[in-house]
Amino acid sequence: MGFIEIAKKRYSTRQFLDQPVEKEKILSVLEAGRIAPSAANRQPWIFIVIQDKEKLNGINKTYQKDWLKKAPVVIVICGDHHQSWIRSDGKDHCDIDIAISVDHMTLAAADIGLGTCWICAFDKKKCAEILNLPDHIEPIVLLPLGYPADKPDLERHGSKRKSLSKITKWESYS
Repeated sequence: MGFIEIAKKRYSTRQFLDQPVEKEKILSVLEAGRIAPSAANRQPWIFIVIQDKEKLNGINKTYQKDWLKKAPVVIVICGDHHQSWIRSDGKDHCDIDIAISVDHMTLAAADIGLGTCWICAFDKKKCAEILNLPDHIEPIVLLPLGYPADKPDLERHGSKRKSLSKITKWESYS
């Protein structure tokens, strides 16, 4: 399968089968995140894999939607602000690097038949407490992982995405 087909196959899965995810598949998704590029190759990410029911219940309480409770795995992707590259004007690239890594992970998951949904609207303070994170480690993304119970509309990009002509400029904005 080519890259565009994999990218079209990936969607925000909010329905999961009651089926465990094999460790090899979890490791494959993590490896995709590990090899992602980062600013100055700082790799400021930390992946915390949650499978234990009690720990999953705690993580579920940081997010207000019930569908997360069906995910057999949640990967909490954290940023290490002591490791991230900071541009000369003070911009911390931690979030950008995490976004690149998570995007690799979501595409790798889609490629091997797993579903994900990028979650940023969660209580990061409560999540940090549950995971005993030090102050410089920030939980940035919750990434549920499992076998999807639904199927994506592979043609949705034709009607639900802006056309290239609306988002592309050549040589300057005007």
